[in-house]
Amino acid sequence: MDVTILSLWLPILLSAVIVWILSAIVWTVMPHRKTEFSGVPNEEAVRGALKGAAPGQYWVPWGQNMKDPELLQKYKEGPTGIIQLWQPNVPNMPKAMVLGFLYYVVVGIVVAYITSRTLPAGTEYLQVHRVAGCTAWLAYSFAVIPDSIWFGKPWSSTVKTVFEALVYGLFTGGVFGWLWPGM
Repeated sequence: MDVTILSLWLPILLSAVIVWILSAIVWTVMPHRKTEFSGVPNEEAVRGALKGAAPGQYWVPWGQNMKDPELLQKYKEGPTGIIQLWQPNVPNMPKAMVLGFLYYVVVGIVVAYITSRTLPAGTEYLQVHRVAGCTAWLAYSFAVIPDSIWFGKPWSSTVKTVFEALVYGLFTGGVFGWLWPGM
């Protein structure tokens, strides 16, 4: 018997709820993310210098000719980095929480698709857990690795994300294994 994505609506939603709760705990309670960000020295001067810049991503120093001696000197002197600016506004936590949950639902749908195409109804718990959990782990984690390779995101942050994604994947795999349709 084939397993349809529609028949997996409960594991999709339940795994999204569990991952949403786990993510909230990771970012609000667990101590390992408390040092992820810090302020810049002389914040008011930095804010003044950036005032009027449109929301977007900025590379400092900016230049496209990596052979330009002036640009290379700026890189040597520093600082270098990527600045991400948002619309002026107080962060909208309810909106972010809803969008985060929708992201977890989409990952659940992808997990359901891959798992339902590789495993038949009645597959034992551990095999479903392996496929669903690994798929979820990949979906939650591997996209952040290039940010450390190419854009200078601290590797410590990436390693934390990959580990947290492993936990999310284990829970997702557990939910799919538990609720996998029988024969």
